[in-house]
Amino acid sequence: MRLLKICCIVMLLLLPADAQSRDKRLILKDGSYETITEYSIQGDRVRYFSSERNSWEELPSSMIDWEATDKYAQQALRQAAQRREKALQHARATRAEEEARAPVLTAGVQLPSSGGTFLLDTFQDIPVLIRMAQNGADLKKNTGSNILRGVINPIAGPRQTVELEGLHAEVQSRSLSPSIYFSVDPADPEAEYNSTNAADHLRIVRCEEKKGNRVVLTVDIAIYGKVRNRMEGIEVDVEPVSDYWVKITPRQELAPGEYALVEIDANGAANQFVWDFGVNPDAPPNPSAVRPDEERQEPVLIQKPKKKS
Repeated sequence: MRLLKICCIVMLLLLPADAQSRDKRLILKDGSYETITEYSIQGDRVRYFSSERNSWEELPSSMIDWEATDKYAQQALRQAAQRREKALQHARATRAEEEARAPVLTAGVQLPSSGGTFLLDTFQDIPVLIRMAQNGADLKKNTGSNILRGVINPIAGPRQTVELEGLHAEVQSRSLSPSIYFSVDPADPEAEYNSTNAADHLRIVRCEEKKGNRVVLTVDIAIYGKVRNRMEGIEVDVEPVSDYWVKITPRQELAPGEYALVEIDANGAANQFVWDFGVNPDAPPNPSAVRPDEERQEPVLIQKPKKKS
């Protein structure tokens, strides 16, 4: 589908160039010219098809400046070739941009150009792509909400905990070595990080069970404002997939349990909105999984079944 789209773009861009190459000129000695599509020399006369009047006409051969006519023809061919090359370059750039925004991970599994956060898993030996929703964690032991753009406010108190409701995330990885794909926007002037320095801002944290909830991390805030995150961090590799995506993988297999992907800003403060997931080799299929269709080789969304009323 993407190749068809790109081919259509190329054909549309090439149409003006092809039309121009079909239109020729017979330049006359008085400086005027006739716009034609084709011509033939018949004795001392030239028979041509006029593009303007859409009819066959004739002129004495002696009225035509053949040197100027040939020069114009060569110039028109060069210009048409330049336009074709420019159109092809544009098509190649468009294809490269599409591939960067929506890279193919494996046969039939492709990241969406709209961005997001996804976990790549396998189910019955089939790769599946699972969309991860950002979960709004609760802040405990503070004086109120005190949240500005999702980052913990140091004024809220000397110690806070980021907790998630419930014991299990909706997204569960059956693989002990899941890969998470996280989108970034290289054109966003307000973005704190991009694909090259995302490793300084993304963490995978193992959650701790506490009173029916999951504790992601504890934040200690000094009187002078320095933020210190206390969390069970997992060693990960963060590598760019393209300018728009990074891949996050644990360096060792994860033990079954609950985890979260956490953002850290330039000052060391954690975002209270995290991407939570679990690791469970015996987990059932994820409701938001996208798998390759065996026949069409296109992503198919596995819809979450509706609850019976």
